[in-house]
Amino acid sequence: MGIKNRSKSHGSECGAVAIQLLVILVPVLFGFMGFAIDLGRLYLIRGELNQAANAMALSAARQLIGTSAATDFATNAARITVDHANLNSNKYNFGSVPIGDTSGFYASEVPDPSYFATAADAMASDPNGQTGTAADGTTAQYVQANITADAPLTFWAVFKTGASRKTTVAARAVAGVSAPLCTACGIENFAIQAIDQTDLINFGLVSGTRYTFGYVCNGIPQPGGLPGAAQRLPYLLLDRYDTGSMFDESQQLFRIGGGGLPGSSVSTQSCFRAGNSEVVWATATPQTCVSQAVPQSVVNLLCGVSARFTTNTPAACTGVTDAANLSSSFTADTDLTDIVDYSTYTGSIRRVITVPVVDTLSAANAMIVLGFRQFLVEANTGEESNLPSDTNGRFQALYIGSPVPLKQGRFDGGCQAQSGPGKVVLFQ
Repeated sequence: MGIKNRSKSHGSECGAVAIQLLVILVPVLFGFMGFAIDLGRLYLIRGELNQAANAMALSAARQLIGTSAATDFATNAARITVDHANLNSNKYNFGSVPIGDTSGFYASEVPDPSYFATAADAMASDPNGQTGTAADGTTAQYVQANITADAPLTFWAVFKTGASRKTTVAARAVAGVSAPLCTACGIENFAIQAIDQTDLINFGLVSGTRYTFGYVCNGIPQPGGLPGAAQRLPYLLLDRYDTGSMFDESQQLFRIGGGGLPGSSVSTQSCFRAGNSEVVWATATPQTCVSQAVPQSVVNLLCGVSARFTTNTPAACTGVTDAANLSSSFTADTDLTDIVDYSTYTGSIRRVITVPVVDTLSAANAMIVLGFRQFLVEANTGEESNLPSDTNGRFQALYIGSPVPLKQGRFDGGCQAQSGPGKVVLFQ
């Protein structure tokens, strides 16, 4: 009997201890759970703010095109991504709190982005004590976006540091123009010959010089340059005819002229790669110079180029099927002024064309792509409707180098380009 009583007593004591431990551990366990919930929410909020900062930086970087107004346009583009007036902006805290809203309990700050000429300056710069050298619109190629926002605390609010029931979370993103692309997509299929192949920066072209693009013809006399652009750059059209497209050949050429090569699941259909060999568009082989005419294919493509200036269909574009509807699918550039100094350009880059530079122009043999360079198209004699009507397929274009980021492209191919357009990427 004594043994049984002692066993019962011992069991009672163990039960009492277990209950005591349970009383102690339950709050601790709930505390750990609470901290985990707060910590998880903070990680979520930081992730949402990082996404918002990334969107700001990427949107801004796409506007860095080497003009004086570039940073102003970039700042506006960044602001749109967090402007909750359009109901499509980035938010945080499970997408419930607008970023930049200071009227509620959870305030956030979104200063204007900062701009830099080098990635090192952009990543070294501290928003609380800037160390990187800032750049203006003509030299800026990288942007830093910063966001700070209040995040709610639930369980951590029991501590003194969390008495306000919120804490500050910061996010930073750096975006800018990548290294030169080996494969350029969505560009135009005008091919020009390098004036100097040993010049790996400009191929002998002079930045800020206006050239006359003129279609290659056979024989003498060779057409001269247009007034105001005496030096003539002969060009050919590289073949990107898509036999599987729903658009006929004339429409395909118009679309390339109006907005560059359309996207395609087949890379070779929508892109050019440095080092590759290319051939002339089959129906755009050169005619004799004395005929004072260019192939209809060239006219069709120039009709598309005119859509960068006006949605009205030029009279010379009767060879394009459904030209009026095609014209209306494009928008005109927002700056149609005659540009002498590219830094003064304030447009939507619709007039910028990116073209392959080749080793030689040939209608019979393969042409090797050396790289890609950019021009700002000018209206012929001040009238955009004249672009497709020139009998020699001529138009004026200002050489600008490669300041405008491409929408698409890749680094594959091992071209090791020293210069050329890049695309917008995140650096940090």
